[in-house]
Amino acid sequence: MIGKLSGRIDYRGEDHVLIDVKGVGYLVYCSERTLAALPGPGAAVSLYTDLMVREDLLQLFGFPTLLEKEWHRLLMSVQGVGAKASLAILGALGCDGVNRAIALGDWNAVKAARGIGPKTAQRVVNELKDKAASVMALGATLGAAPVAAAQADEVIEPVVAAPVRVAAPSGAAAQSEALSALTNLGYAPGEAAGAVAQAAGAAPGAETPALIRAALKLLAPKG
Repeated sequence: MIGKLSGRIDYRGEDHVLIDVKGVGYLVYCSERTLAALPGPGAAVSLYTDLMVREDLLQLFGFPTLLEKEWHRLLMSVQGVGAKASLAILGALGCDGVNRAIALGDWNAVKAARGIGPKTAQRVVNELKDKAASVMALGATLGAAPVAAAQADEVIEPVVAAPVRVAAPSGAAAQSEALSALTNLGYAPGEAAGAVAQAAGAAPGAETPALIRAALKLLAPKG
């Protein structure tokens, strides 16, 4: 399976790019957000990829980070959400936005993605609300930093069996650490993820201790 491509952009389409890897062109479908961030034709590029295999179709989907690739796979586990819908959601919200929307049960945010109706948006939130915590925790391991720029003579790299450790932004690491602390205190993963997401939304860039304090206030019994 192809897990990563490194080469040069031959051309950019409306929903895909053609990456030339040593004379072989690979058609890679990407979200609008990813396409907007890619350089122009002739520039070196490297993307993590997910290969969809069907009886009559092979399609590659590209992602700038391993975390986004993981979200893509999780979104597609929801009934009625295919690759196109997953890319639409990721393109509209990004990894942090998807995580926050699911953790907070904000299906309206998911519905804002192109082609996503209210029933699908509600299904995404309901089916993944207990899984958002695990993906949030992966943020510090997989990282949210984009793959390094490719060199012209780089070749295809296979899927790596073990997680690839790259530096994660302090925000993602802090949220992961805060989530771990809350679950260790006995809070349910879904409940803890929602509180951490809400605290992080109110104070972007907050460090772990501040996130934990804010989340605990949100989780405290009311009344």
